[in-house]
Amino acid sequence: MNNGTSIGKGRRVLFYVQHLLGIGHIVRASRVATALQSAGFDVTLVTGGTPVKGFPPAGMAHVQLPPVVASNSGFSSLSDATSGEPVDEAFQDHRTGLLLDLFHDLKPDVVITEAFPFGRRQMRFELLPLLEAIRSAEPKPLLLASVRDILQENRKSGRDDETIALMRDHFDGVLVHGDAGFVKLEETFRRASEFAGKIHYTGLVAPNTPTPSPDRFDVLVSAGGGAVGAGLIGAALEAERILNDGRSWCVITGPNLPAEDFDRISAEAGSRVTVIRFRPDFPSLLANAQISVSQAGYNTVCDLFRTTCRPVLIPFAAIRRASGITGVQELPFSLDGAERSAEIVAGMLDGRG
Repeated sequence: MNNGTSIGKGRRVLFYVQHLLGIGHIVRASRVATALQSAGFDVTLVTGGTPVKGFPPAGMAHVQLPPVVASNSGFSSLSDATSGEPVDEAFQDHRTGLLLDLFHDLKPDVVITEAFPFGRRQMRFELLPLLEAIRSAEPKPLLLASVRDILQENRKSGRDDETIALMRDHFDGVLVHGDAGFVKLEETFRRASEFAGKIHYTGLVAPNTPTPSPDRFDVLVSAGGGAVGAGLIGAALEAERILNDGRSWCVITGPNLPAEDFDRISAEAGSRVTVIRFRPDFPSLLANAQISVSQAGYNTVCDLFRTTCRPVLIPFAAIRRASGITGVQELPFSLDGAERSAEIVAGMLDGRG
């Protein structure tokens, strides 16, 4: 770890993150951005999804683009999060202009794109112009992708070619937020060997060991962003009724659970069940809980590694195949992936001279 050393030397970082359905991307990006800032980098986090309380944290420069959301669970189209209307060319042009203006004003030393070019293909309308602006900049900033360790594999034919071309022509590296001893990038991106020299494993991006919250619940049920969590929550409430063992339960639905589902769940919950939408101090709640029930999202699993809470993991259907890659293993995971990311970025910049 950098232990607060100013390895960043005040160098400017533009960190782009677009969450479309859940909140995992912005949570992980915020943790990495916080570590960069703590290491002495001047970080500006650019977000393009609906605002999420607590992310990014207070004290970080933040630019919110006009927010968009996925129109469906297949991520095949985008909607204006404010009006609900489909995103049109004028909307795209407006966002692209804002992003490019920010890039030219900030003159960053480093640009980090969360997920892209391995995901967020829907955002090419603004990211491809950004890549061209980076290519033309003098001096040219370092360009890095930031991805979780296990990628979704429902990629259409030809998209791997596109990703590899972008990695070859534009990107200086990819920060893989995982442990190579557990799972390697090529297990979910088969052609990763074609840019092997640009891959940097950071370890898992886990939070610091949390201070327990004054609120205590025996069982903590969480549905991530909530857009696809109604089924999990319904099953958990039924389990609570069947067990009827006097334990206290907390159900965190996620900010994106539809209002009608939230109202129904609140009405159906038993007297020992507290239903809330979101808690930015979720790791602190886990520190007190006996059992966690979740969809096994990246950040929740990282949070669990910092506690003694017993997990029940029920992966979101779209990632179940990927989640079974290596089975259950007992490994000495590196959990300081955010701090290690800062060290890697600093090392790459210093290596440029």
